[in-house]
Amino acid sequence: MQSSNKKIFDNLVSRTKIYLVIILLLLVFISLQNRIFIIPSVAMYILILGYTYFANNKRKSEISETLQDLTLTVDSAAKTSLINSPFPLIILETDGNVVWKSVKFASEFEDVDMNTFVNDLILELKEEIKNNKDRDKNDKSILKNIEVNKRQYRLVGKFVNSKKNNDEYMIILYFIDETENLKLQNEYNNSKSCVGIIMIDNYEENMQMLESEEKAQYIAEIDKIIYEWTNEYNGVLIKAERDTYVYIFEQRYIERIKEDKFSVLDKIKELDLKKKVQFTLSIAISNEGESDKEKYKSAQTAMDIVLGRGGDQAVVRQNEIYKFFGGRAQEVEKRTKVKARVVAHALENMIKESSKVMIMGHSNADIDAMGSSIGIYRLVKSLEKSAYIITSDAPALQSFKESLLEEPEYEDVLISKEVAEENIDENTLLVLVDTHKTTYVESPEILKKTNNIVIIDHHRRSADYIENATLTFQEVYASSAAELVTELLQYAEVNVELKKVEAESLYAGIMMDTKSFTFKTGVRTFEAAAYLRKCGVDIIRVKKWFQSDLELFNKIAEIVKKSEIVNNTIAIALCEEQKSKEVGLLCAKAADELLTISNVTTSFVLGNTGEKVCISGRSIGDINVQVILEKLGGGGHITLAGAQVEGMTIEEVKQELITRINEYFEEIEN
Repeated sequence: MQSSNKKIFDNLVSRTKIYLVIILLLLVFISLQNRIFIIPSVAMYILILGYTYFANNKRKSEISETLQDLTLTVDSAAKTSLINSPFPLIILETDGNVVWKSVKFASEFEDVDMNTFVNDLILELKEEIKNNKDRDKNDKSILKNIEVNKRQYRLVGKFVNSKKNNDEYMIILYFIDETENLKLQNEYNNSKSCVGIIMIDNYEENMQMLESEEKAQYIAEIDKIIYEWTNEYNGVLIKAERDTYVYIFEQRYIERIKEDKFSVLDKIKELDLKKKVQFTLSIAISNEGESDKEKYKSAQTAMDIVLGRGGDQAVVRQNEIYKFFGGRAQEVEKRTKVKARVVAHALENMIKESSKVMIMGHSNADIDAMGSSIGIYRLVKSLEKSAYIITSDAPALQSFKESLLEEPEYEDVLISKEVAEENIDENTLLVLVDTHKTTYVESPEILKKTNNIVIIDHHRRSADYIENATLTFQEVYASSAAELVTELLQYAEVNVELKKVEAESLYAGIMMDTKSFTFKTGVRTFEAAAYLRKCGVDIIRVKKWFQSDLELFNKIAEIVKKSEIVNNTIAIALCEEQKSKEVGLLCAKAADELLTISNVTTSFVLGNTGEKVCISGRSIGDINVQVILEKLGGGGHITLAGAQVEGMTIEEVKQELITRINEYFEEIEN
């Protein structure tokens, strides 16, 4: 180690020798000019030599001590290896002084501007040292990744306080070239498999509408389009069933597929041989899991979400995040009622096995959530079980609750979430209606207290859906949750006799979500309405529940008056009502009213509820408001959707909404 220190010392004092020679020449020149300066010059030079010897010895000692600090636990042979390291090695101080660098360092970085490189490196190291000291004062190690000349290095080192200044540090650094290792790792990751599932939506229904000779032609065209698309990414496609394909490909292609935005979705919709039917695809891809079997199961879970959102779209499951593509076509109504019958019987059995039933809708409940809750309540009571409806004060339900409470039975049925939280237990059955999102229920805390959960919903499935539900009846073709509950009541084995106000509440739920049977109605919607009409619905009383008083109407008119048009047909308006419970209701009614204006195909109304900025979106079907508001954390349907945004002002949310609208149109154009 002494010989190594001597080499370091010799490098350090090389410039000092030059200075001593220059001083000697100057003193000789002065002495020749005037001999009187000979003796003082000799004395001064002896003093300079003595000081230089002392200073250099001290510097040598400091460097030696520093190196010992840096390599305290290393034996003599290892220290020799340290100096002659095959890795680039440098010793520097945080004041910019380079103490020593190995031959390997000099040769590997000979094309680098050393001054700039060292200055930039010291700035980064100072930040690294500060972070280390903040975490652990005893941690004097450095571990960092940097890029030099397009090569990746792993910096491994140690720092100690400089003897010159306690605020400065001396650092020893190894540069370990990991470029090839990273290339191998990247190639390994790219070669991993991804598993996808491709399903043809409404296969059976569409095939029933075709002639025998047409079926083979359609199937051949569909197979051709799917095989051509998958061949672009060098994958293996296996036709598992008549309407299902399994697709395996390398992970290196997943970004290209996302950039392509699943063009196969549009190619399938362009298939229109005889204008009898329109086929669409649902695609789910996942790279999560250690084995292909685990990835396939993950893709199946993702496919459940796609189908729950209405199909005609794709989802990529990556790093526990869902990214959706497509989903702009209207949901197609399923004519079979087999699932409704199966769910009705399963729900009855779960009710019978539970100690009591609690029914809950979404926060800031509307008449669809309340009507659905009341329908389930009557089913539970028909099975002679205790049931309660969890509700809170909602401005939209004020008129309805007045009519409901005319029935004395409901005075003890409607309970607050605080009361529900105190009385729910593991044997309680929790029925959620008109929502499936963990963040949108009336009380998220109640979800944690029971594993017996039933979901009845008509919204497109979101990524934050409730995963531990025992029974899920989620049909996006349905107009409303009230329509689904009405079907369950019809197929229940027990005879359910609806009271007049109960039938009217279900009818009102359907009426509200269809905008008086204008939007999103199918054959089954009118069948459910007809069944409720037979139960004695008073349509005039239902209509009165939707009426607005003059003050509310004037507020809605003011919102509509101040709306602005973007992208030619989209109306955006702000509700200036300040942090009131009525804001959500105002936004919804104003959004509906804007659609009555000529040339307005889509409307968005924003309002500040105090804690959040709420958005109500409406469309006549040309534009998918659910896709737009989903990017803001919301959800819903093509024609009706909503969102609630936290941590932003109403103006900031408006600008973000406009950005998302523009993105929507850019995606369509691309």
